[in-house]
Amino acid sequence: MKIAIYDTYCGPAPVPQDIWVSWNLDPWLIGALAAGWAIWRHAGRRDRAGASCSSAACLLAFVAFISPLCALSAALFSARVVHHLVLIGGIAPLLAIALPWRGGPSLSLALVTILHAVVVWAWHAPVPYAFALSSDPAYWLMQATLFLSAWLFWREVFAARVNTGATIVALLATIMQMGLLGALLVFAPQPLFVAHFATTLAFGLTPLADQQLAGLFMWVPAFLPYAAVAIVQVSRVLVPGPAEPSQPL
Repeated sequence: MKIAIYDTYCGPAPVPQDIWVSWNLDPWLIGALAAGWAIWRHAGRRDRAGASCSSAACLLAFVAFISPLCALSAALFSARVVHHLVLIGGIAPLLAIALPWRGGPSLSLALVTILHAVVVWAWHAPVPYAFALSSDPAYWLMQATLFLSAWLFWREVFAARVNTGATIVALLATIMQMGLLGALLVFAPQPLFVAHFATTLAFGLTPLADQQLAGLFMWVPAFLPYAAVAIVQVSRVLVPGPAEPSQPL
């Protein structure tokens, strides 16, 4: 049995007994992921680190868009948030390492940090979120803008020319804004996302409890990739590199 309120790209919202058979078998998407994996595997002969990151990103894309997580995100807003966190905190940084766009123009780290925040907040507001579930093009517009803003952010974070202090500030600012968004979802007095009003009870969650769980995901696990990179950046500042050999007089 399916509860079809919003029939998104991932399909109608499943019920618990159907979740493990709710795979997205879109041949175009599967073909694109398979082709990407084959290309990156071949490229690994020249750049093993880039190929490894690309393969890991391909695996995460499989989890996000083909596995039952895709269908579950049609039923639970909390699953949708997990889906988005995999996209912006997993796939995007991995591809920013593998595909750094060396020939592209340099962008302001502050600008892409603000852009990333605006895009994340916009798609997790009730009206834009409902629009994203109204059609396949709207759904892919949401995914594409989330990914692109995150990729641009991570691309600048990983750029060697960027000042370490500015990078740490950008990472901490992103942690704070995502934490604030998570807190607003947790402490909202009523459910906000109409698409999930009739789809959460089958999973033992009220719409408000589902929204609160989504807020906790956005508040706590979401900060981990940003915090991990910030810690690495701080360690590079605090731990000096090997001293250069002194020159003879």
